[in-house]
Order: sequence, then C-alpha cells, then structure tokens
Amino acid sequence: MKSFNTSGTSAILRLEMDPQKVSFVDIATAVGNEQGDIVAIDVIESSEATTVRDYTINTKTQAQVNEVVKSVGEIPGVKVLTVSDRTFLMHIGGKIEIKAKRPIQNRDDLSRVYTPGVARVCEAIADDESKAYKLTIKRNTVAIISDGTAVLGLGDIGPYAAMPVMEGKAMLFKQLAQVDGFPICLDTKDTQEIIDTIVRMAPAFGGINLEDISAPRCFEIEQALRERLDIPVFHDDQHGTAVVILAGLLNALKIVGKNISDCKIVVTGMGAAGVACTKILLNAGAKQVIGVDRDGILSRSTTYENPVWEEISNITNPDDMKGELADALVDADVFVGVSRGNILKPDMVRAMAKDPIVFAMANPQPEIDPEDAVGLVRVLATGRSDYPNQINNVLCFPGIFRGAFDCRAIDINEEMKVAAAHAIASIITDEELNEQYIIPSVFNDKVVKSVRDAVVQAAIATGVARKTPRDKRKPLLFGE
Repeated sequence: MKSFNTSGTSAILRLEMDPQKVSFVDIATAVGNEQGDIVAIDVIESSEATTVRDYTINTKTQAQVNEVVKSVGEIPGVKVLTVSDRTFLMHIGGKIEIKAKRPIQNRDDLSRVYTPGVARVCEAIADDESKAYKLTIKRNTVAIISDGTAVLGLGDIGPYAAMPVMEGKAMLFKQLAQVDGFPICLDTKDTQEIIDTIVRMAPAFGGINLEDISAPRCFEIEQALRERLDIPVFHDDQHGTAVVILAGLLNALKIVGKNISDCKIVVTGMGAAGVACTKILLNAGAKQVIGVDRDGILSRSTTYENPVWEEISNITNPDDMKGELADALVDADVFVGVSRGNILKPDMVRAMAKDPIVFAMANPQPEIDPEDAVGLVRVLATGRSDYPNQINNVLCFPGIFRGAFDCRAIDINEEMKVAAAHAIASIITDEELNEQYIIPSVFNDKVVKSVRDAVVQAAIATGVARKTPRDKRKPLLFGE
C-alpha cells in the first residue's frame, strides 16, 4: 500500500541577517519556540554588513513551518528571502528523464540508429512482431497508467495532479528492479475510452501497471485489458496491496502459531484492495473469510446490485453470517482493514480470538489508533511509515514485473501473486521474526530478486511464460 510519511515536514529558509544584531541563538530560539529543529546551516554569502544563510528546518506539520517563518521573520535584523519546501524542490522539472543508451557521435552512428539503417530493423519486426522484444524497448518497459480518480489520501484529483505519483513509481521501478517505467495520465474517466486507449498504445510496452483508478471501474478496466492484451496487466492498488498483506500475514501467523486454513479472517472495505485481498487469501488457503463493507457483512443470501460485491458474497462467508463489523469480529483471528480510519473499536478487538492479528491499512488514519491497540493486539501492521510493520506495495511491484519481463509472461496470475507473497515473507528468518518485524524493509536488497525468482517459477509452472530465463534452465547432462 502506498503511504504518506507522516513523520515530519522539511523546509529551507534563506535568511539575510545583520551579524551585528542577530546570533545563531536568536534563530535557534525562534525555531525551537515553534517546536522546530535546525538540522543544517549553509553559508551562501557573507560580508561585514550582512550574511545570507540557508537554514534547513524540520517540523512535524506544514502549519508549524509557517509559524517558524513568521517567528524568525519577526527577529530584528532578519529578512526572510525565500522559503523552499524540500519536497517541492525534488519535483521541479519532474523527477525522471529519458537518456540514450548509446551516443550518436558521427554520421555513421546516425545512419545506424535512424535513417537509412533503421529501415532494416523495422522490416525485421514487420516480418516477425515478436522481434520487437529483442529490438525495441518493449522487453523492459512498463506503462504506468492512471486517470487520477483515486489517488491515495487525495481522491479524484485528475490526471495532471496524479502525474507526480506516476513519476515516483517510475523511479522506484528503475532503481529497485532496473525496469523502465513510463508515466501516462489519461484525461478521461470513460471506462471504454481508457480500455481502448491502452490497447492502442500497448505495442510499445511489455506490461501495463494500472494505478489510482477508482472502483468499480478499475475492475472492468483490468479484466478487459487482460482479455485483449498478451502482455501482463497489473492493478497495483488491488494486487500489490494484496500480495504484501498476505506476506505480512504469513509471518504474523507463524508468531501466533496458527494456520491460515484454520483462521477466521475479516476483511473490511470491499473496494479495489479489499476485493483483491479477499481473493488472494482464498487462493493462499483461507477457508473462512468474511467480507464487510458500509452496509455490513456481505451475505450469500443477499443479492447485490454491485456485481463485485455479488461475486465476493458467493465465495466468502461460508456460514452466511449477517450483521455489522462488530458481529463479524467475534472470535475472529485476523482483521484486515482497507477502508477508513477509526472504525475498529477496542471492544471489537477484545471480542476477537486469542492473539488477534490486526492489519489496519487505512491512510493516513488507520482503522484503529496504534496507541489504542497496545495490549489488545498481538501483531499490528499499518500502511504508515512511522510505525513498525508497514505494508508497502514497493515490496511487490518491482520484483513482480522484473520476473514477468524476464520470462516474457503473458499474464500475472494468482499463482504468481501468491508466490510473490511467500517470497517476501521468506526474507525474514525465523530468528529475526517478531511482533515488530513481520515484513522486510523496502530497502532490503534481497526482496526484488526473491520475488523475481518466485514469479518466474510460478509463471513457468502455470504455463504463462513464453521463455525460460537462462538462470532457470535445467543444465544438460553430459551426452544429452
């Protein structure tokens, strides 16, 4: 799950100061009075009359930055020249760029990469389209596509405002898995237009990563694309979240000594992530999953206008329970929340089975305040970076696409997703595993390779791989 780092805000204040009137203590006192911290000072220019310095300030909120600026600006002899938000500075001009692999240094180079030499390459692909994987960027490039209708924590902000998120995802693909990602934001909310547009641009890409598209449209879009395209289509808000939740749950169940097939699992929030999470839990061996949404428990004996709810109600809740979230949680072993903040009350947790596992994934406010869960929950995970056990999609999508590309998969199926979850979980050894450490860090350099290897193996086993990577080929015995 993508998450916001709620641990603080950083800004750079460029101050022009009269050294005869102002000292460092004056600046530090003003910053400290507003609960800010000075973490760096850089001298820009200095003379006997004035000095210009950049003060890097950390605070907990943006509002505190504003108060720091006001307080510092009121010091006699200080003039605030600029205030730069370090996050905004990282986005100036965008966060990614395209570079040529080889320089064009002379006319001969030009004739090979462009006209007339490129014509021979074009003709080769025209004769055999599969050569596009060898002779173009298709083999290693994923389109990161959104319409900006469901950006985490922001909602429907539109395609222009969604672009920084897609750029950030492209950065992660490249740095973590050497996958080239290209951000594309579509200026339409029409489901069929989105499907048709992606189908028409697909020849250039080896895979499609759907992002931040509102439910239930996201289900229809993904399904249609999987049917019409012969390249992997992966909606990260659904399946990335589900994979990492399953990984964390596998390790949490080890701690409490329970088997997933014996557990009563309650999933609340039947949107994109909740539906995918429910399906992957069932594919991983869960027998008793209860889906809950704003109207209560999804029941087999109820007919729903929402086709997704109708589908989920028919594959979950085997005992046909009815009622609200509190009813579903009685004697439940696991709570998985992908809904909204503060809906899980302490009394509900007390009604759960011994050693309850709670995954409170709502952002920025979890379904239960982590402070309120202390002493009630055996294992707690959230989508936040300022608490232990952060469930973060970054653990999943780079390795999944690396694996899918390396075996030239035509799909990313449930078996590949479950394999990815087991791979993520396996990074943490039995000796390391504890209540505060059930999921590896996104910076753990073992994650991508482990996920990649597991995905390749699952793709080959399920018949969706079009090639076997060299490192997965069985060596020939002497004489064969």
